[in-house]
Amino acid sequence: MTKLELNILGCGSATPTLRHSPSCQVLNVRDNLMMIDCGEGSQLIMRRMKLKFSRLSHIFISHLHGDHCFGLPGLISTMALHEKTGSVTIHTFAEGAEWIQATIRQFCHELPFEVKFNVIKTGTHLIYEDNAITVTTIPLRHRVPTVGFLFREKPKLRHIRPDMTAYYDVPHWQINALRCGEDFVTSSGQVIANSVLTTEPEPCRSYAYCSDTMMSSRVIQAVKDIDWLYHEATYDNELQLKAQHRHHSTAGQAATVAREAGVKRLIIGHFSKRYDSEELLLRQAQDIFPATILANEGLTIDLNNP
Repeated sequence: MTKLELNILGCGSATPTLRHSPSCQVLNVRDNLMMIDCGEGSQLIMRRMKLKFSRLSHIFISHLHGDHCFGLPGLISTMALHEKTGSVTIHTFAEGAEWIQATIRQFCHELPFEVKFNVIKTGTHLIYEDNAITVTTIPLRHRVPTVGFLFREKPKLRHIRPDMTAYYDVPHWQINALRCGEDFVTSSGQVIANSVLTTEPEPCRSYAYCSDTMMSSRVIQAVKDIDWLYHEATYDNELQLKAQHRHHSTAGQAATVAREAGVKRLIIGHFSKRYDSEELLLRQAQDIFPATILANEGLTIDLNNP
C-alpha cells in the first residue's frame, strides 16, 4: 500500500501555549513531504518527528496570519544550513510571496536550493498536480483572504496476478498495459479479460484541510464524500457568537460540516488557548459526528485507513 500519512506539528490557535504550537501539518505522499501552513516553531517539531528537510518539496500557506506563516523564515534558513538541494515551492498569496522574497534577500543569502513561488487566489482552483495527487484550493470564510486545500490521490494501477499471467504466458512487455486495465489477446486470438489477470487497485484517498473559517456551505460542497477532513474547532458550542465575530468555528459547527458533507473521518484542531483540555470540544463534535478525533502535536495518521 502506498504511503499517505498526515503528521500534526501544530494545532493551536493564534497564541502559542505550553500545550499547543501554531498551525502546521506535513503530508507524506510516498515519502515526498508537503507542509500545510507553517506556524512559528514548526521546524523544531519537524525534527522531533524525524521528518527530513531534504524531502520537503512543497509548502501550502492557507492565509497570511502570523500563526500560519511566521515559521517560514526560520525553516528556510535552517534548510539552507542543512545544505538542502533541489527546490521548494511555496504556494501562497501574492503578498506572501513578496514578504518571503524580501526575507530571503535580507537573511538567507546564497541558498543552496531554489525557492519557487506559486501565487494562489481565493476560490476553487487546481494549484498542483503530479503523478500521484492533485491539490485544489477550497474557499473559506475568514477575516482575510483564506483557502483550504484538498488533496486527492490519482487512480492507481491494478495489481498483477502472477499465477494467471504465467498460465496465459503473458509477455513481460504487456504487463504495464494490464496494470492500466487493458485485456490480453493471446497469439491464437483469444481475449483474456483484464479481471482474470489482475485484481482491483488500492482505493484512492482524499484529505481536506480547512483552517481558519466560519462554518460554510461552500466548504460542505467542496469536501463532499472525502475520506478525511481537518476542520478548525477553535471554540466550544457555548461560544458560538465569539466564533462568529472572529470568523472561526465551534466544535459543533465543524462536526456539522463533516456530517452534511458525508466525510468518513473528522480531525478537529486550531484550539483556543482558553482550554486546558479539549475533551469538551471532542464530546461536542462526537455528539454530531461520532467519527471525530482530536489533533495533537506529534500525532501521525495513516490516511489509508479511514
